[in-house]
Formats: sequence, C-alpha cells, structure tokens
Amino acid sequence: MADYSYIGSGRTYLREIGGSAGLVEVGNCSALSFGVTEDTKELKDYTQPGGGTYNEVRRISAVEATMTIHDINAENLARALYGSTSAVTTAAITDEAHADIVLGAFIPTTHLPSAIGAVKKGATVLAENTDYEVRPSGIIPLGGALSAGDDITISYTKAAADVVQALTSSGKEYELVFDGLNEARSGKRTRVTAYRVKPGALQSLGLIGEDYGALEVTGKVLKDTTKIGAGVSQYFKVEIEK
Repeated sequence: MADYSYIGSGRTYLREIGGSAGLVEVGNCSALSFGVTEDTKELKDYTQPGGGTYNEVRRISAVEATMTIHDINAENLARALYGSTSAVTTAAITDEAHADIVLGAFIPTTHLPSAIGAVKKGATVLAENTDYEVRPSGIIPLGGALSAGDDITISYTKAAADVVQALTSSGKEYELVFDGLNEARSGKRTRVTAYRVKPGALQSLGLIGEDYGALEVTGKVLKDTTKIGAGVSQYFKVEIEK
C-alpha cells in the first residue's frame, strides 16, 4: 500500500461570491481545517436486559471551516470584522485645531502622522519636550507655555495608511481554494475547493502580546445547489496527487 502520510502547507485563496474580483490570496495561515458534525438518532434495544443499540441513524448537521491567519492586513481584518476598507494618501496637514486641551492628556491627530511639525498656541510656536511631548500618533501637552483649556493647532504630515471601519456590513460568502503541498510525500499536491464558505465574525482581536498576532476565524461551509450530478459533493472536494 502506498504511503499517504500528510504534513500540509500551502496557500489559501478567497473569492467573494457575487463580487467582481478573482481568487485573492489570504496570506500566511498556520492552520486551515474542516470539521464535520453529526446528529445521531439511536434506538435502544428493549428486547433483552442489558440494553444496547438496536439501530442508529446519523445525519450531517454542519460543516465548519477554521482558519488562523497571520497576515493582518486591511482586507483580512475587514473580512473578519464585517467591515470596509479605505486608503489614506500622504499629505501635509496645516494647523489642525484642537480645542480645550487637558494637560497630561493624549491628543491624537485626526489622521496617522508620519511626522509632527509645528505645534502652536495662536501664533506662538511651542517647544517640544517643554510645552508638549510627541507620541507615535499625537502629542501630550505638558505645561510650560500651555494651560488647561487652551486651544492649539498641530501641523503634521499625514501618513499613507489603510483604514478599516469595523462592523459596517453583514457577513459575506466566499469560495475557498487551498492550493497545498504535502511535505510528507515530497511536495505532492493537494487541492481543496469549498464552494460556499460564510466566515463568522472575529471573536477576539489581540493588540498587545508576546507572540505573533493571528486572526482566528471560524465559519460554515454551506451547500451549493448548483453542483449537481451523481457522486458530486455540494460542499467541498479534495484532490490528491498520486
């Protein structure tokens, strides 16, 4: 008998059903799995003492797909958060107004800054590390020439960025294709195609930690009634190179 041991790696692609884009690579995934759950009906044996099972019927109740994604880009995050994306281009922002400041409290700029320029109170240019401190995406007013309740302006260079607006749409359905290689069989190919996958919303988004971040997404593999014919699955198929 041939050796069909399996250690898988490969690339995962998604295509929005009803969308105009083709199959788009998800990126680095450390896990991709399908799980089948069953409903079981059992008829106990009542004909003799000691019991037992007289008959049993098993029905498929659900097929789940689970992915662990390590490329946390805007597109993957938007899929996992039922969100939308937009792009921000770099530009100079001059005298962005911030009113009624609180000393020691963080003031975020409206857009992500790649560099903070002049911070002013009226026409007076304030001194960094004396009047204010620069943080990665804003400033903290310290005092000096500043008092609580002052109005200030911040000039900065807006960084190019992707913006994800979370929970702005309903869940979408995707075709999923896994283009895999079996390391245990010298790189023989394995391809899995799931016709309709509806991912669930992300349950947890870790922003601070000591390990690499990941998006753990679980969804349902739904029935595709357009797949017809004897022996043809309406859920997914697996192709294994000999």
